[in-house]
Amino acid sequence: MRSVESPFSDIGRLDSLAGKKTPIHGVDPRVKVLTTIYFMALVVSFGKYDPAGLAPLIIYPIAVMVIGDIPFGYIAKKLLIASPFVLSVALFNPILDQSPALAVGPFIVTGGVLSFVSIMAKYVLTVSAGLTLIACTGVDAICSALAGMGVPRAFTIQLLFLYRYIFVLGQEAVRMARARALRSFGNKGMGMTAYSSMIGHLLLRTLDRAQRIHLAMLCRGFDGEIRSAEISGLRLWDLLYLAGWSSLFTLLRLYNLPAWLGRELGRLI
Repeated sequence: MRSVESPFSDIGRLDSLAGKKTPIHGVDPRVKVLTTIYFMALVVSFGKYDPAGLAPLIIYPIAVMVIGDIPFGYIAKKLLIASPFVLSVALFNPILDQSPALAVGPFIVTGGVLSFVSIMAKYVLTVSAGLTLIACTGVDAICSALAGMGVPRAFTIQLLFLYRYIFVLGQEAVRMARARALRSFGNKGMGMTAYSSMIGHLLLRTLDRAQRIHLAMLCRGFDGEIRSAEISGLRLWDLLYLAGWSSLFTLLRLYNLPAWLGRELGRLI
């Protein structure tokens, strides 16, 4: 039963980190969303044979975690959870692309190895940036920021409901797991057959719970719009935050810092 409860409580912990009082948490949510989107776009724009150019961009998620007092180990654990899916995509690159790309001393590095490293680096950078955004902003504030920037209301409401009511789904799953454990003797009723039946019943119970929640919302005057506190105007610190990080990202994209350092070290050697 603990294995069912842990993932849902872990999701809530990421959002609870947004309640801290740090300089990063005090930045306007719209600014943080725009900065993260621009960062992700630049990361994805790098070529598949240029993993070295991505290395300096790690400064952004690390800086946010340090200033925002976000645990490194927690973010690293989140990255490891989804890493097998990314590995399953990138693992075949060294096998399918064996064309020589560069020489490192006596060793020849193939294009497949470079593209493999590039995919993994892009995954780490983009996902860590997204996780730190949630950890220092909160899902509610992110949805409000998206709505304030003109994102369609249907999208922001669905995103907010998806996050809020995933915990309702978790509660139903925990109740079913607890009931099954109390009615089992030893390992009886713990096989895949029982789990497949539980998933079907969980779907039916979730639909029934969703209908009750929707009726309760209508009785309380819900008209399809989530009302939140008014977003205040941008301050000088917010503009400096956006301009500073955007300028740094652009410079790191236009100028390959690792290649320049390599050439300078080569001249000195």
